[in-house]
Amino acid sequence: MSYKLSNAPHQADFQSEVNQRPIRNGAKIRAAYRSTCYRTQKTLCEETAVSVVSLMRSTSYDIAPLRTSLETLLEPLGGLESIVKPGDRVLLKPNLLTGSRPTKECVTRKELVYVVAQRVKAAGGKPFLGDSPAFGSARGVAKANGYLPLAEALDLPIVEFRGKRYETANDNFEHLRLSKEAMEADVVINLPKVKSHLQLTMTLGVKNLFGCVPGKMKAWWHLEAGKDVDRFGEMLVETARSIDPDLTVLDGIVGHEGNGPSGGEPRDLGILAASQDVFALDRAVLELLNVDPSIVPTAAASQRLGFCPDFETIQFPLEKPADLVVTDWKLPDALMPIDFGLPRVIRSTFKHLYTRFVREKIS
Repeated sequence: MSYKLSNAPHQADFQSEVNQRPIRNGAKIRAAYRSTCYRTQKTLCEETAVSVVSLMRSTSYDIAPLRTSLETLLEPLGGLESIVKPGDRVLLKPNLLTGSRPTKECVTRKELVYVVAQRVKAAGGKPFLGDSPAFGSARGVAKANGYLPLAEALDLPIVEFRGKRYETANDNFEHLRLSKEAMEADVVINLPKVKSHLQLTMTLGVKNLFGCVPGKMKAWWHLEAGKDVDRFGEMLVETARSIDPDLTVLDGIVGHEGNGPSGGEPRDLGILAASQDVFALDRAVLELLNVDPSIVPTAAASQRLGFCPDFETIQFPLEKPADLVVTDWKLPDALMPIDFGLPRVIRSTFKHLYTRFVREKIS
Protein backbone atom coordinates (compact mmCIF):
# COMPACT_ATOMS: atom_id res chain seq x y z
CA MET A 1 0.00 0.00 0.00
CA SER A 2 1.23 3.49 -0.79
CA TYR A 3 0.28 6.91 0.49
CA LYS A 4 0.28 10.12 -1.48
CA LEU A 5 2.93 12.31 0.10
CA SER A 6 2.62 16.01 0.78
CA ASN A 7 4.55 18.52 2.85
CA ALA A 8 4.04 17.70 6.53
CA PRO A 9 3.71 20.62 8.96
CA HIS A 10 6.73 21.59 11.01
CA GLN A 11 6.46 19.49 14.15
CA ALA A 12 7.96 22.05 16.54
CA ASP A 13 5.63 24.79 15.26
CA PHE A 14 2.55 22.61 15.76
CA GLN A 15 3.73 21.47 19.21
CA SER A 16 4.09 25.11 20.24
CA GLU A 17 0.65 25.92 18.86
CA VAL A 18 -0.96 23.04 20.77
CA ASN A 19 0.67 24.18 24.01
CA GLN A 20 -0.21 27.88 23.64
CA ARG A 21 -3.68 28.12 22.16
CA PRO A 22 -6.66 28.55 24.49
CA ILE A 23 -9.03 25.73 25.32
CA ARG A 24 -12.45 26.17 23.74
CA ASN A 25 -15.53 26.07 25.94
CA GLY A 26 -16.33 22.45 25.13
CA ALA A 27 -13.00 21.28 26.51
CA LYS A 28 -13.50 23.41 29.62
CA ILE A 29 -16.87 21.78 30.19
CA ARG A 30 -15.33 18.33 29.80
CA ALA A 31 -12.61 19.25 32.30
CA ALA A 32 -15.19 20.44 34.82
CA TYR A 33 -17.21 17.27 34.31
CA ARG A 34 -14.17 15.12 35.05
CA SER A 35 -13.68 16.97 38.33
CA THR A 36 -17.27 16.47 39.49
CA CYS A 37 -17.28 12.81 38.43
CA TYR A 38 -14.95 11.93 41.27
CA ARG A 39 -17.36 13.34 43.84
CA THR A 40 -20.39 11.40 42.62
CA GLN A 41 -19.01 8.25 41.03
CA LYS A 42 -21.82 5.83 41.85
CA THR A 43 -24.61 8.32 41.21
CA LEU A 44 -23.26 9.31 37.80
CA CYS A 45 -22.88 5.70 36.71
CA GLU A 46 -26.45 4.95 37.74
CA GLU A 47 -27.92 8.01 35.99
CA THR A 48 -26.02 8.01 32.71
CA ALA A 49 -27.46 6.45 29.55
CA VAL A 50 -26.99 2.79 28.73
CA SER A 51 -23.52 2.05 27.39
CA VAL A 52 -23.31 0.98 23.76
CA VAL A 53 -20.44 -1.12 22.39
CA SER A 54 -20.24 -1.62 18.65
CA LEU A 55 -18.57 -4.93 17.70
CA MET A 56 -18.02 -6.37 14.27
CA ARG A 57 -15.99 -8.83 12.24
CA SER A 58 -13.21 -7.17 10.21
CA THR A 59 -10.30 -9.08 8.77
CA SER A 60 -8.33 -6.70 6.54
CA TYR A 61 -6.02 -3.71 7.03
CA ASP A 62 -6.41 -2.74 3.37
CA ILE A 63 -7.53 0.87 3.35
CA ALA A 64 -10.76 0.63 1.31
CA PRO A 65 -12.41 -2.24 3.21
CA LEU A 66 -11.09 -0.92 6.53
CA ARG A 67 -12.65 2.48 5.85
CA THR A 68 -15.97 0.78 5.10
CA SER A 69 -15.70 -1.28 8.28
CA LEU A 70 -15.02 1.85 10.34
CA GLU A 71 -18.07 3.61 8.96
CA THR A 72 -20.24 0.56 9.72
CA LEU A 73 -18.74 0.29 13.21
CA LEU A 74 -19.41 3.92 14.10
CA GLU A 75 -22.90 4.18 12.58
CA PRO A 76 -24.70 2.86 15.72
CA LEU A 77 -22.85 5.53 17.75
CA GLY A 78 -24.14 8.29 15.48
CA GLY A 79 -21.10 8.37 13.20
CA LEU A 80 -17.92 10.34 13.81
CA GLU A 81 -19.70 13.55 12.89
CA SER A 82 -21.70 13.30 16.11
CA ILE A 83 -18.45 13.45 18.09
CA VAL A 84 -16.12 15.67 16.03
CA LYS A 85 -17.29 19.16 15.11
CA PRO A 86 -15.70 21.58 12.62
CA GLY A 87 -12.59 23.17 14.08
CA ASP A 88 -12.14 20.62 16.88
CA ARG A 89 -8.55 19.76 17.81
CA VAL A 90 -8.66 15.95 17.91
CA LEU A 91 -6.00 13.88 19.64
CA LEU A 92 -5.52 10.41 18.15
CA LYS A 93 -3.95 8.26 20.88
CA PRO A 94 -2.70 4.93 19.47
CA ASN A 95 -0.63 2.35 21.30
CA LEU A 96 2.94 3.23 20.30
CA LEU A 97 4.67 0.96 22.78
CA THR A 98 7.92 0.25 20.99
CA GLY A 99 9.78 0.52 17.73
CA SER A 100 11.85 -2.61 18.34
CA ARG A 101 9.35 -5.25 17.13
CA PRO A 102 7.51 -3.78 14.13
CA THR A 103 6.40 -7.18 12.77
CA LYS A 104 4.95 -8.51 16.04
CA GLU A 105 1.74 -6.44 16.24
CA CYS A 106 2.79 -4.63 19.43
CA VAL A 107 1.29 -1.30 18.32
CA THR A 108 -1.95 -0.02 16.85
CA ARG A 109 -1.77 -0.53 13.10
CA LYS A 110 -1.06 2.59 11.11
CA GLU A 111 -3.84 1.79 8.65
CA LEU A 112 -6.49 2.11 11.34
CA VAL A 113 -5.05 5.43 12.50
CA TYR A 114 -5.02 6.55 8.86
CA VAL A 115 -8.72 5.87 8.21
CA VAL A 116 -9.75 7.40 11.55
CA ALA A 117 -7.71 10.53 10.76
CA GLN A 118 -9.34 10.70 7.34
CA ARG A 119 -12.80 10.61 8.91
CA VAL A 120 -11.83 13.27 11.46
CA LYS A 121 -10.71 15.60 8.67
CA ALA A 122 -13.87 14.87 6.68
CA ALA A 123 -15.89 15.96 9.73
CA GLY A 124 -13.95 19.24 9.84
CA GLY A 125 -11.69 18.30 12.74
CA LYS A 126 -7.97 18.95 13.07
CA PRO A 127 -6.36 15.64 14.04
CA PHE A 128 -2.95 15.26 15.63
CA LEU A 129 -1.24 12.12 16.88
CA GLY A 130 0.44 11.74 20.25
CA ASP A 131 1.73 9.19 22.73
CA SER A 132 4.41 8.81 25.38
CA PRO A 133 6.28 5.55 24.63
CA ALA A 134 8.20 3.73 27.35
CA PHE A 135 11.40 4.12 25.32
CA GLY A 136 12.08 6.82 22.78
CA SER A 137 9.88 9.53 21.33
CA ALA A 138 6.42 9.28 19.81
CA ARG A 139 7.86 10.32 16.46
CA GLY A 140 10.71 7.80 16.70
CA VAL A 141 8.42 4.89 17.54
CA ALA A 142 5.94 6.00 14.88
CA LYS A 143 8.74 6.08 12.31
CA ALA A 144 9.92 2.59 13.24
CA ASN A 145 6.39 1.28 12.73
CA GLY A 146 5.86 2.89 9.33
CA TYR A 147 3.66 5.81 10.42
CA LEU A 148 5.55 8.67 8.76
CA PRO A 149 4.21 8.23 5.21
CA LEU A 150 0.73 8.19 6.75
CA ALA A 151 1.42 11.38 8.69
CA GLU A 152 2.83 13.12 5.63
CA ALA A 153 -0.08 12.04 3.44
CA LEU A 154 -2.60 13.64 5.79
CA ASP A 155 -0.51 16.51 7.18
CA LEU A 156 -0.93 14.74 10.51
CA PRO A 157 1.34 16.23 13.20
CA ILE A 158 2.99 13.93 15.74
CA VAL A 159 3.40 15.61 19.11
CA GLU A 160 5.43 14.72 22.19
CA PHE A 161 3.42 14.83 25.39
CA ARG A 162 4.27 17.37 28.08
CA GLY A 163 3.10 16.93 31.64
CA LYS A 164 1.04 19.07 33.96
CA ARG A 165 -0.44 18.33 37.39
CA TYR A 166 -4.21 17.99 37.48
CA GLU A 167 -6.21 17.87 40.69
CA THR A 168 -8.66 15.08 41.41
CA ALA A 169 -11.11 14.61 44.26
CA ASN A 170 -9.97 11.03 44.85
CA ASP A 171 -8.44 10.71 48.31
CA ASN A 172 -5.85 8.22 47.07
CA PHE A 173 -4.68 10.40 44.16
CA GLU A 174 -4.91 14.10 44.94
CA HIS A 175 -3.05 14.98 41.75
CA LEU A 176 -2.17 13.15 38.56
CA ARG A 177 0.54 14.32 36.17
CA LEU A 178 -1.02 13.98 32.73
CA SER A 179 -0.45 15.08 29.18
CA LYS A 180 -1.44 18.70 28.71
CA GLU A 181 -2.09 17.94 25.03
CA ALA A 182 -4.61 15.22 25.93
CA MET A 183 -6.36 17.13 28.70
CA GLU A 184 -6.78 20.25 26.57
CA ALA A 185 -7.79 18.59 23.30
CA ASP A 186 -11.35 19.26 22.19
CA VAL A 187 -11.79 15.57 21.38
CA VAL A 188 -9.75 12.51 22.39
CA ILE A 189 -9.98 9.36 20.28
CA ASN A 190 -8.38 6.39 22.03
CA LEU A 191 -6.95 3.77 19.64
CA PRO A 192 -5.76 0.75 21.64
CA LYS A 193 -4.50 -2.65 20.51
CA VAL A 194 -5.75 -5.99 21.90
CA LYS A 195 -2.80 -7.44 23.82
CA SER A 196 -1.98 -9.74 26.69
CA HIS A 197 0.20 -8.18 29.38
CA LEU A 198 2.79 -9.78 31.66
CA GLN A 199 1.93 -7.52 34.59
CA LEU A 200 -1.73 -6.61 34.07
CA THR A 201 -3.00 -9.75 32.27
CA MET A 202 -4.56 -7.68 29.44
CA THR A 203 -4.07 -4.22 27.97
CA LEU A 204 -7.07 -2.70 26.20
CA GLY A 205 -8.67 0.74 26.18
CA VAL A 206 -8.13 1.81 29.80
CA LYS A 207 -4.49 0.75 29.95
CA ASN A 208 -3.75 2.49 26.62
CA LEU A 209 -4.57 5.83 28.28
CA PHE A 210 -1.62 5.31 30.65
CA GLY A 211 0.34 6.54 27.62
CA CYS A 212 -1.07 9.98 28.48
CA VAL A 213 1.17 9.96 31.54
CA PRO A 214 4.24 11.70 30.09
CA GLY A 215 7.88 10.65 30.12
CA LYS A 216 9.19 8.36 32.81
CA MET A 217 6.40 9.25 35.23
CA LYS A 218 4.95 5.86 34.26
CA ALA A 219 8.00 4.10 35.71
CA TRP A 220 7.70 6.13 38.90
CA TRP A 221 4.07 5.02 39.24
CA HIS A 222 5.29 1.41 39.05
CA LEU A 223 7.66 2.27 41.89
CA GLU A 224 5.12 4.22 43.97
CA ALA A 225 1.95 2.12 43.50
CA GLY A 226 3.17 -1.14 42.01
CA LYS A 227 3.35 -3.06 45.29
CA ASP A 228 -0.44 -2.88 45.60
CA VAL A 229 -2.14 -4.26 42.49
CA ASP A 230 -5.53 -2.82 43.53
CA ARG A 231 -4.04 0.65 43.99
CA PHE A 232 -2.21 0.44 40.65
CA GLY A 233 -5.40 -0.61 38.87
CA GLU A 234 -7.26 2.24 40.52
CA MET A 235 -4.60 4.71 39.37
CA LEU A 236 -5.05 3.50 35.77
CA VAL A 237 -8.81 3.89 36.06
CA GLU A 238 -8.48 7.40 37.50
CA THR A 239 -6.14 8.29 34.64
CA ALA A 240 -8.70 7.05 32.13
CA ARG A 241 -11.46 9.00 33.88
CA SER A 242 -9.36 12.17 33.80
CA ILE A 243 -8.57 11.83 30.09
CA ASP A 244 -12.22 10.88 29.50
CA PRO A 245 -11.91 9.79 25.84
CA ASP A 246 -14.78 10.81 23.61
CA LEU A 247 -14.40 7.63 21.57
CA THR A 248 -12.40 4.41 21.79
CA VAL A 249 -11.80 2.37 18.62
CA LEU A 250 -10.04 -0.90 19.34
CA ASP A 251 -7.72 -2.63 16.88
CA GLY A 252 -8.45 -6.34 17.19
CA ILE A 253 -7.97 -7.38 13.58
CA VAL A 254 -4.65 -8.87 14.66
CA GLY A 255 -3.93 -8.99 18.38
CA HIS A 256 -0.82 -9.76 20.44
CA GLU A 257 -1.20 -12.75 22.76
CA GLY A 258 1.00 -14.59 25.23
CA ASN A 259 3.80 -12.75 26.96
CA GLY A 260 2.81 -9.25 25.91
CA PRO A 261 2.80 -6.32 25.75
CA SER A 262 5.75 -6.85 23.38
CA GLY A 263 7.16 -10.34 24.01
CA GLY A 264 4.23 -12.34 22.69
CA GLU A 265 3.11 -13.27 19.20
CA PRO A 266 0.55 -11.98 16.67
CA ARG A 267 -2.88 -13.59 16.72
CA ASP A 268 -5.53 -13.18 14.03
CA LEU A 269 -8.77 -12.15 15.72
CA GLY A 270 -10.66 -10.32 12.99
CA ILE A 271 -12.55 -7.87 15.21
CA LEU A 272 -13.07 -4.15 15.60
CA ALA A 273 -14.79 -2.53 18.58
CA ALA A 274 -15.89 1.02 19.36
CA SER A 275 -17.63 2.79 22.21
CA GLN A 276 -17.88 6.14 23.91
CA ASP A 277 -17.57 4.24 27.22
CA VAL A 278 -14.03 2.87 27.48
CA PHE A 279 -14.88 0.77 30.56
CA ALA A 280 -17.82 -0.91 28.83
CA LEU A 281 -15.66 -1.60 25.79
CA ASP A 282 -12.97 -3.30 27.86
CA ARG A 283 -15.59 -5.38 29.66
CA ALA A 284 -17.12 -6.49 26.35
CA VAL A 285 -13.77 -7.48 24.84
CA LEU A 286 -12.82 -9.48 27.95
CA GLU A 287 -16.11 -11.34 27.57
CA LEU A 288 -15.34 -11.98 23.91
CA LEU A 289 -11.87 -13.32 24.77
CA ASN A 290 -13.25 -15.45 27.63
CA VAL A 291 -11.05 -13.65 30.18
CA ASP A 292 -12.31 -13.22 33.74
CA PRO A 293 -12.46 -9.45 34.54
CA SER A 294 -11.46 -10.12 38.15
CA ILE A 295 -7.93 -11.08 37.06
CA VAL A 296 -7.46 -7.88 35.03
CA PRO A 297 -6.60 -5.04 37.48
CA THR A 298 -8.06 -2.27 35.30
CA ALA A 299 -11.38 -4.09 34.84
CA ALA A 300 -11.55 -5.11 38.50
CA ALA A 301 -10.87 -1.53 39.64
CA SER A 302 -13.44 -0.04 37.26
CA GLN A 303 -16.07 -2.42 38.62
CA ARG A 304 -15.06 -1.78 42.23
CA LEU A 305 -15.24 2.01 41.74
CA GLY A 306 -18.60 1.80 40.00
CA PHE A 307 -17.45 3.05 36.59
CA CYS A 308 -17.95 -0.17 34.65
CA PRO A 309 -21.57 -1.03 33.81
CA ASP A 310 -22.90 -4.50 34.46
CA PHE A 311 -22.31 -6.63 31.41
CA GLU A 312 -26.02 -7.45 31.11
CA THR A 313 -26.85 -3.74 30.68
CA ILE A 314 -24.44 -3.08 27.78
CA GLN A 315 -26.11 -2.78 24.40
CA PHE A 316 -24.56 -4.40 21.31
CA PRO A 317 -26.24 -3.01 18.16
CA LEU A 318 -24.11 -5.05 15.75
CA GLU A 319 -22.42 -8.29 16.82
CA LYS A 320 -22.52 -9.60 20.37
CA PRO A 321 -19.46 -10.96 22.20
CA ALA A 322 -20.98 -14.44 22.02
CA ASP A 323 -21.06 -14.15 18.22
CA LEU A 324 -17.31 -13.45 18.07
CA VAL A 325 -16.12 -15.44 21.09
CA VAL A 326 -12.51 -16.66 21.22
CA THR A 327 -11.99 -19.65 23.49
CA ASP A 328 -8.23 -20.11 23.22
CA TRP A 329 -6.74 -16.62 23.67
CA LYS A 330 -3.31 -17.00 25.28
CA LEU A 331 -2.60 -15.08 28.46
CA PRO A 332 0.96 -14.70 29.83
CA ASP A 333 2.69 -17.87 30.97
CA ALA A 334 3.21 -16.25 34.37
CA LEU A 335 2.59 -12.76 35.71
CA MET A 336 5.47 -10.52 36.70
CA PRO A 337 5.38 -8.10 39.66
CA ILE A 338 4.00 -4.67 38.79
CA ASP A 339 6.38 -2.79 41.07
CA PHE A 340 9.70 -1.44 39.79
CA GLY A 341 12.57 -1.15 42.24
CA LEU A 342 14.58 2.05 42.21
CA PRO A 343 17.49 0.51 40.22
CA ARG A 344 15.05 -0.58 37.51
CA VAL A 345 13.50 2.88 37.36
CA ILE A 346 16.96 4.40 36.93
CA ARG A 347 17.89 1.88 34.21
CA SER A 348 14.55 2.46 32.47
CA THR A 349 15.03 6.23 32.54
CA PHE A 350 18.53 5.91 31.10
CA LYS A 351 17.31 3.56 28.34
CA HIS A 352 14.50 5.98 27.46
CA LEU A 353 16.90 8.93 27.22
CA TYR A 354 19.46 6.92 25.25
CA THR A 355 16.82 5.68 22.80
CA ARG A 356 15.29 9.11 22.30
CA PHE A 357 18.41 11.29 22.11
CA VAL A 358 21.06 8.91 20.76
CA ARG A 359 19.68 5.89 18.91
CA GLU A 360 16.82 7.75 17.21
CA LYS A 361 19.18 10.54 16.13
CA ILE A 362 21.58 8.01 14.59
CA SER A 363 18.82 6.13 12.76
